[in-house]
Amino acid sequence: MNLDLKNKNAIVCGSTQGIGEASAIELAKLGANITLIARNKNKLLEALDKLDKSIGQKHTFICVDFSNTDKLKSALALLDGNYHILINNTGGPAGGPIVDADINDFEDAFKMHLLNNQILVQKVVEGMKKECFGRIVNIISTSVKAPIPGLGVSNTIRAAVANWAKTLSIELGSHGITVNNVLPGFTNTNRLKSIISNKAEKQGKLEEEIAEIMKGSVPANRFGEANEVANAIAFLCTPAASYINGINVPVDGGRTNSL
Repeated sequence: MNLDLKNKNAIVCGSTQGIGEASAIELAKLGANITLIARNKNKLLEALDKLDKSIGQKHTFICVDFSNTDKLKSALALLDGNYHILINNTGGPAGGPIVDADINDFEDAFKMHLLNNQILVQKVVEGMKKECFGRIVNIISTSVKAPIPGLGVSNTIRAAVANWAKTLSIELGSHGITVNNVLPGFTNTNRLKSIISNKAEKQGKLEEEIAEIMKGSVPANRFGEANEVANAIAFLCTPAASYINGINVPVDGGRTNSL
């Protein structure tokens, strides 16, 4: 099985914590050169130090806030060379019932997730075509398959990203470029901690109680770890995954009640 990513250049977004950071670590272990993207320079420097350099990999970072699409375009303009791998990853929108969501909430989430993804793809796609090798992986949510109660805006925007990705997979497949979505379930990240805290406050329960209830809804009876999701992401980026294209891959311990 060919898992070698030596001499492959990867952009990993949201890569200073959680699944984004874990993905960057796993891709570097497979030999890729990593460009980290996040908004906190100090955390970027810390994440940079965690990346494998054992076979001469060269890693760098871009410090930019995804809330400003113009600044993202300007930052990407400074990047030279071709990129073979793009990991799209952005923190999810705030929770709450969809009926209570403000129009601006939808607009902001659409920009943060779909529009920024589009900007990033347009930056790398021509290089991928020249190399006849491209891997675009979008870290989304299991809400793509079944909406999650209390995450109205997120459910809506994540579904839009999934359909955008499917369209891309059809358009780019003939160039040796694959586009897939990884759908994390309950994963030990700051995002999950925030969700648990909000639920506990609203329901008047302890966070530990909420966590146990959530774990009980997972056949594996536990939360996932960021590196477990990152393993699936990294595999989809390898030559071995060249015929996997246009799919949603839940990494959720079996929680999603659909195929």
